[in-house]
Amino acid sequence: MNRNDVTEKIITTKVSKGLKWEDVAAKVGLSKEWVTAGCLGQMTFDAAQAKTVGAIFGLSEEEQKWLQVVPYKGSLDTAVPTDPLIYRWYEIVNVYGTTIKELIHEEFGDGIMSAIDFKMDITREADPKGDRVNVVLSGKFLPYKTY
Repeated sequence: MNRNDVTEKIITTKVSKGLKWEDVAAKVGLSKEWVTAGCLGQMTFDAAQAKTVGAIFGLSEEEQKWLQVVPYKGSLDTAVPTDPLIYRWYEIVNVYGTTIKELIHEEFGDGIMSAIDFKMDITREADPKGDRVNVVLSGKFLPYKTY
């Protein structure tokens, strides 16, 4: 058994039970974005969170322990994603990445936006021309230091 096996079990159980990530997150007590990332193997749950997730998905104690192991982050099988939705994110970074970088540096100076001290919110935005996906990414600015 490994973390990928646990992730597959979680996904299989989610589908078979008709669960929604938002409902799982409410039981864990954290955002749907973070809990989904954790269930998909990209974040580390603490013991209490792992126990809650374990109860929802029928995980054994051993499987719950895998939820507490620091994962190897980065879940894409290829350098250029082939899934159309994920590819569009890749396309956004390719087209707008230099713009995002330039505007962040202009506003904050030389540094990076943290993906560790970070939060994300994904919501549906009603629009008469077709609903829109609203994604807010918020990361702490970390300036490069001189030494």
